[in-house]
Amino acid sequence: MIYTNEIIYPDSVGYIIERLNDEGFEAFIVGGCVRDSILGMTPSDWDITTNAQPEDIKRIFSKTYDTGIRHGTVSVAVDGDIFEVTTYRIDGTYSDSRRPDNVSFTSSLREDLARRDFTVNAMAYNPKTGLIDYFDGLKDINQKSIKAVGNPEIRFLEDALRMLRAIRFTAQLGFTIEKGTFDAISKNAGSIRNISKERIREEVSKMLLSSNPSCFNLLYTTGLLSNIIPEFIPCYSTEQNNPYHVYNVADHIIRTVESVPNTMILRWTMLLHDIGKPSRKTTDEKGIDHFYGHPEVSVEMADSILNNLRFDKASVKKILTLIKYHDMDLFDTEISVKKAINTVGEELFLSLLEVQRADAMGQNPNYLDKRLKTFDNIKSIYLEIKEKHQCINISDLAINGNDLISLGMKPGKEIKHVLCKLFDQVLENPDLNEKEKLIELARQYINE
Repeated sequence: MIYTNEIIYPDSVGYIIERLNDEGFEAFIVGGCVRDSILGMTPSDWDITTNAQPEDIKRIFSKTYDTGIRHGTVSVAVDGDIFEVTTYRIDGTYSDSRRPDNVSFTSSLREDLARRDFTVNAMAYNPKTGLIDYFDGLKDINQKSIKAVGNPEIRFLEDALRMLRAIRFTAQLGFTIEKGTFDAISKNAGSIRNISKERIREEVSKMLLSSNPSCFNLLYTTGLLSNIIPEFIPCYSTEQNNPYHVYNVADHIIRTVESVPNTMILRWTMLLHDIGKPSRKTTDEKGIDHFYGHPEVSVEMADSILNNLRFDKASVKKILTLIKYHDMDLFDTEISVKKAINTVGEELFLSLLEVQRADAMGQNPNYLDKRLKTFDNIKSIYLEIKEKHQCINISDLAINGNDLISLGMKPGKEIKHVLCKLFDQVLENPDLNEKEKLIELARQYINE
């Protein structure tokens, strides 16, 4: 099938295609940029495929980089931008379920497109030829379907990451997975263990950051989740018979992920914030379920999961801090807000507020309006505190340890104890945060 509607692409891309054509070679934009253009989305990058050999590409263009030349890819620099130009190829065997052991070049565009993962990514476009769509990708776009090119089992045995990509595209595009493709994922889910943790993390993160993070549930229904984050599985069978809850733990978690702003820190926080609940479930004599101590257990489990997925240390620290305090009492009073800021740190306070708001969104809606109003009040109080430059950390006190030493105190734990008492006083009464007043208070504490 040939689709001739025009796709608009950058002038630099047009220049590369024209130069290759002028040299007697075929050249097409290919893959995700074609898909996104058809969907009316702005492509994040532009890939070009050609029957020109890598040495031809390097000869034709003055500035190139051998970024993936073993697999036929040469990066071409034009006007400060860099584009990957890849020779039509046929992949060899995949012994590691990730990359072909070898590739061979071909003069056939169809053979090149046949090795790609999904039909919606196996289309090519040239302004003279129009859309080349050998595998009905346009039809699948119209039907909002993610379908493997050819035999899905072969595609996933070649590259197990494609199973995660299928779900990620489903989440990003709002599509569904075609039945044969879905069944092949379920059958081969175990092979995802052959994929590096970093690549798994990136795909799951993109899934969570999409507008359809509930597609995370497809990891469970396909069997992939038990090979990626098996600790999450019990959440699907843990009910919450409690006045504040109307969903089981997994449903609650996914609803909170949907409700929080789509940043990596916040979405992963919500995904893992209650993962410790199944192991902490108890039921009282009235049949009410409780989950005492679950934040601490969730922190331990999340720490293991995040490190297993090779998260950076800074992100792990933020996520674990938010999980630790996600259930802390937070009231719409100035002193409560100040204490919370001091506990979690000013950098994370607004994030904690978003976490608690999202948590409420996933609970019993009968209590929601009152809680949302409280969160609005808390944010207003926080902004007022900031505007007035009030003391919110011990370091904001008008005196420090050296001042206490000058009063005759010896260095040690007692200094910290006095500073904490002074800080508590200032939280109650911000006007006390003057050096003379605090020194007088300190003398009283020292003489007690």
